[in-house]
Amino acid sequence: MTHKIIDKLAWIELKDKSILSTKSYGKDKYYIPGGKREAGETDEQALIREIQEELSVTIDPGTLDYVGTFEAQAHGHTEGIIVKMTCYSGQYSGELKVSSEIEEIRWLNYSDKDKVSEVDKIIFDSLHENNLLD
Repeated sequence: MTHKIIDKLAWIELKDKSILSTKSYGKDKYYIPGGKREAGETDEQALIREIQEELSVTIDPGTLDYVGTFEAQAHGHTEGIIVKMTCYSGQYSGELKVSSEIEEIRWLNYSDKDKVSEVDKIIFDSLHENNLLD
């Protein structure tokens, strides 16, 4: 069986052991902010562009720090479609506010794991194991 991979980038923003999460219009789950790269974009370029589009803030490329890459069944897709999420943390400037397709911004805790997609659950577990998410 061949797997289709959805290549995505995500921004891990933690505050008081909570993680910044977003919900898009028409979706039933929260997602760690980020998105898909466009042709020719580096991880850094894609992540900075996506976060600017979704949350109206600018990530400082000099502060980007690789957190990890996580894979799981893609939420809302047929079996065998895998999302590969490459995660970075980084400082930002500006004020977080919803933009583009984002309906809501929320700070989630580990106890909110049932509200996120499969790949985000793996990320929540990793952050929790490293004592970064309560």
